[in-house]
Amino acid sequence: MASAAPGDLANGRFRVTVGRVFVDWPRKIKRIPRPPDERCPHAIERLISAKEIAARIEALAGEIEAEFAGTDKLVVVGLLRGSFVFIADLVRELRLNVEVDFIETSSYGDATHSSREVRILKDLHGDIAGRDVLVVEDIVDTGHTLAHVLTLLRARKPRKLRTIALLDKPSRREAPIRADWIGFEIPDVFVVGYGIDYAQRNRNLPYIGKVRFADT
Repeated sequence: MASAAPGDLANGRFRVTVGRVFVDWPRKIKRIPRPPDERCPHAIERLISAKEIAARIEALAGEIEAEFAGTDKLVVVGLLRGSFVFIADLVRELRLNVEVDFIETSSYGDATHSSREVRILKDLHGDIAGRDVLVVEDIVDTGHTLAHVLTLLRARKPRKLRTIALLDKPSRREAPIRADWIGFEIPDVFVVGYGIDYAQRNRNLPYIGKVRFADT
């Protein structure tokens, strides 16, 4: 059975006794982000339509083709999981020989803000040494994820390494980085849809939506 010491609560900390084990936590960390369910009512407001996304991808594909003209094969690297819809639509617009590979990273968990700690959960399947590589990101927020991935990939000596992001939040940037191509610049709002999720929900929306929580 767990119990808390009253004296500790006054100091902004609480001590929990579980059996014979004492765990001392700062009070400030006891708030845990909740998934968007009935306990956390929310609404999704359309921010970028499916037609706008399709038109922008078509334009970006033309610029990418010009940049990689003459390539034997372009290795398109998607950052899972949020980029999977974007990368699928993008490669179908490219009139180039392409090979698709993926890296899976984690920096959000179930929270609505980046944790700034980037973990590689899945690495590339193939070798990129001496090859042309395009990294596809769903959204650049603080920039820590993209910066970490690019440092990793540059060490593998690709011939050319470029980046594209569907969405960019420059107001939240902490790392000095910007993708070579940007689909849309957005304000500091939490978004879902078109592959982007909140706690594994709303990835299947065909548009980009802004999440509005009832308590905000």
